[in-house]
Amino acid sequence: MILSSWSKMRKYLEQEMLADSLNGRIRFNCTSYVNMDGVKIFEIFVDGKLEKQFSWETVNTYFRKDEKYPNGKGKIPRDTLYVYWTGFHDTLFNTPITEREEYTDSEFCEALAEYRQQPISDSQVSENPIVRMFAVLDRRTGKRSLEKMKQTISVQPEWLQKFYLLRMNAESI
Repeated sequence: MILSSWSKMRKYLEQEMLADSLNGRIRFNCTSYVNMDGVKIFEIFVDGKLEKQFSWETVNTYFRKDEKYPNGKGKIPRDTLYVYWTGFHDTLFNTPITEREEYTDSEFCEALAEYRQQPISDSQVSENPIVRMFAVLDRRTGKRSLEKMKQTISVQPEWLQKFYLLRMNAESI
């Protein structure tokens, strides 16, 4: 998905879709660097604090930290770009989105497109944790749905649990 206008998308995310109880507390950011072939870093801030990033770099760092690369390559220092990125694409391809806690900028965009194209009830139970994040922040997710989602907090990725709790606390659930 190509974001035609980040300012319009940001307005949608922060003002149009966001639950009233979270108004002014959530900020989405997109950074694009010159000569990076369209690669972006998406960030979500909660109460002014960076809570989650979506980028190739965060995924690669996650794989290296958790030694997900084959042949013990997890601790290779970042002295050359070639060595640092060796094995990245294979590992990304072979590690489903449901089995990791970090995601690329394109996965963020794909999840946003999926979320926007389906009913909120489908987004609330999506296999994709990023889609579920959008759903829990969404104003269309009511208190009864939040009560049901509350029962699933412990099986959510750690980063997503924070968003569930944020919304539930904001709604006093």
